[in-house]
Parts: sequence; C-alpha cells; structure tokens
Amino acid sequence: MTQMIKARAGKITEEMEMVALQEGFTPEFIRAGVACGHIVIPKNKNRNRSKICGIGGGLDVKVNGLMGTAQDRDDMEMEVKKLQIIEAAGAHGFMDLSMGADIDKMRKLSLEKSNIAAGCVPVYQACMEAVEKRGLMVNMTSDDLFEVVERQCEAGMDFMAVHSALNMDVLKILKRTGRVTDIVSRGGSLLTGWMFHNDKENPLYAEFDRLLEILKATDTVLSIGDAIRPGSNADSLDQVHLRGIMVAGELTKRALEAGVQVMVEGPGHVPLNHIPTAMLLQKRLCFDVPYYILGFLATDIAPGYDNITGAIGGAFAGMHGADFLCYLTPAEHLGLPNEEDVRIGVETTRIAANCANVLKRGGAAWNRDLAMSRARVGRNQDEQVKNAINQANLIAAFAAQNPSDGCVVCEDTRCPADVAAEFFGIA
Repeated sequence: MTQMIKARAGKITEEMEMVALQEGFTPEFIRAGVACGHIVIPKNKNRNRSKICGIGGGLDVKVNGLMGTAQDRDDMEMEVKKLQIIEAAGAHGFMDLSMGADIDKMRKLSLEKSNIAAGCVPVYQACMEAVEKRGLMVNMTSDDLFEVVERQCEAGMDFMAVHSALNMDVLKILKRTGRVTDIVSRGGSLLTGWMFHNDKENPLYAEFDRLLEILKATDTVLSIGDAIRPGSNADSLDQVHLRGIMVAGELTKRALEAGVQVMVEGPGHVPLNHIPTAMLLQKRLCFDVPYYILGFLATDIAPGYDNITGAIGGAFAGMHGADFLCYLTPAEHLGLPNEEDVRIGVETTRIAANCANVLKRGGAAWNRDLAMSRARVGRNQDEQVKNAINQANLIAAFAAQNPSDGCVVCEDTRCPADVAAEFFGIA
C-alpha cells in the first residue's frame, strides 16, 4: 500500500507523523494532504533512512540537488563527494542522473551514501543500455525501458522523473509552431528521436498504466517529467508548453485514481511576468499536486551565474505556489558542475526557498529570520552563526574581524541600533 492509499483509508503512518512534527502541523493535516494528492512523501518501501520530508500544499518549499556520472567524466568518487556536499548543504533530495559506464553501481553508492530522498531518470539508463545491447538507442524496446524502471524502483529510488507527458500530439504542435529552442530536456530529446525513428508513440505515455503499477509496488513517487519545457524566455507559455501541461494534467488524474503519489515537473526558462500565470495553470490543470520547478530561470544572459537567475525565479515561483526547487549551479549551460558548484547551487536555492517560506509569518522560516535579526542587534555572534545558511563562512568572517575596528558592518565603535534604542528609550 502506498502512503496515499493508507491515507485514504484513514491511517496515519510513521512518515506522516515525522512530516507533521517537522512542519508544525497535525498528523491529520498531513494525512488529508497525502490522501488528496496535495502532499507527497518520497519514501520507497525498500529503502531505510531517517531523514523524511513532505513536499506540497502548505508545507515549506524544499530543495533538490543533482549529481551523477557522465560518459566523459565517469568519476564515481567525485559524484559521491558531490552527493555528500548536497546533503550537508541542506538539500532535502537529490537526483542521480548518471550516464557513465556502470549506472547500477553508481546508483547503489548513491543510495548507500545518502540519507535524503533519492530520485532518478530511467530513460537515461534505458537508452545507454540499448546502445550496449542493441547497437543504437533507437533500437530500445518498450520492455527494455520498463525493465529499467522496475529495476530502479526495486533498488530503492524514492521518486522518479518519467517523461510520460510527451506524445505525438505535442510533437506535432512543436513542428507546426516552432520555437527558439525546440527541446532542451535530455530525456525529451532521447524519446523524441526514438519516436520519430520508430514512428511509434512514447511508451511511457502509451503504456502509462503499466508504469503506474510498477511505481505503486514500491511507493516510488512519480514525477511527471517536463520533456518540452521552454529552454528560453521567448518560448515560455507557448502552445507546446501549454499542451504539455494539459497532458501532464490528464496523466496526473490517472495517477491519483490509481493511488500513486505524483508531482509534476515544471519549466526551466520563464520570465518573471509569466510566473504567476504558469503557476496558476500548472496547479489548476494538475489538480494541485506538488510542483517541482527546474528553475525558473528569469533571464537568459547570465552564463556562470545561473544559480542566481534560477534563485530569483525560484523565489518568485515559491511565492506563487511552487513546492520543490531543483538547484542550478554556476556551471549551468557551461558544463558539468564540480564540488564547489554543487555547494553553491544548494545554498543559493535554499535562499530562494527561504524567501518563499518566510511569507508564512510565524512559521519556522519566519522565526529563524527574526532570530537572526535579533542576534544582529544584540551582536550575538553565536546566534548569528546558528541561523546562517552557511555557518562556516560566517565563522570565518567573524574570526577575521579586528575588534578595534568596531562594527563589522559600518566600522563604527557604536552600533546605530544601540543609538536608536537609546533615543527611543528601548531597553
């Protein structure tokens, strides 16, 4: 039984109780959210771990990181280090996007070395194995693809990005209308090549019920991948983007009816003025299930700084209802990230998430912001460190101060806050 099926039967699971405690809600609130699909709890029944999080309606915005081997950088040791950095920096989940020589071994390491929600993209491994076994990616069979899905679920993956919302109808619209950047999703590109070569419908769409049965068996959360997300601001909210959301909505309804936990991935490049509309359409058409944001990138001109452009868009998206932010690193659009890129990506995205979370006045994020403000006024360095996103950086900054210089901010021997307090008679 999935978390959703148990919730619909009135059962409050241990995971629901853990999420309730973290978020400051009653277990019944969490149970009701899981039952209707507004909240997901990524926790594969085959994987034991102590860090559990909830994603979705009314909960704090969560953060996801990415790691994984590549054909031209197949270094498992580096990817394990990245994973450890992702978790230490405060991410709530990660996705293993490996396409190296031994994907199964890398996934095994990822699951063993982490204690947060683990995700993957099965079409990557299925295509790589098709090349090895059948000579070409386009020779992959439907059974090949679903065998990989099942293998990854049985291994313990907590959530899975599956590009089921891509079908021939969507591709026909794309061919008819055109775009600045047609397809930027790696999974979407692989499946598009397979579909056109074989003149067949996407198996992940055509055999969606088969997919649901596999996911249901291990309670792996379905993340409906955005195969045709806009890859430039010029393509945001075009016909293809909108049709993709509609197909995702149709599939979401079927997943909910089957008792499979589901969230939906959302677009990459979206200008700020489109974000409220994109969020409204997504939530309305996809039955208010959690929305997993790949960005949003609010401008296209900042290579080397896309962690910042993504954080700007991500904070705005969080304000309008986004539930799960996938990080971007400074290496986005440039190459594969290194360990420092990964750390920066997580911390920048956590700042974006916090910008949305503090809007819940009285919640944990608000109280932490307030504690930091009070610690600054009181010049309590220990409390400032306790509430900082990057504690090590703040400790180093304090250590580098010369006490005779006065205030670290304005180099005054008297803090303006103290002077104002005296003037207003505030103790």
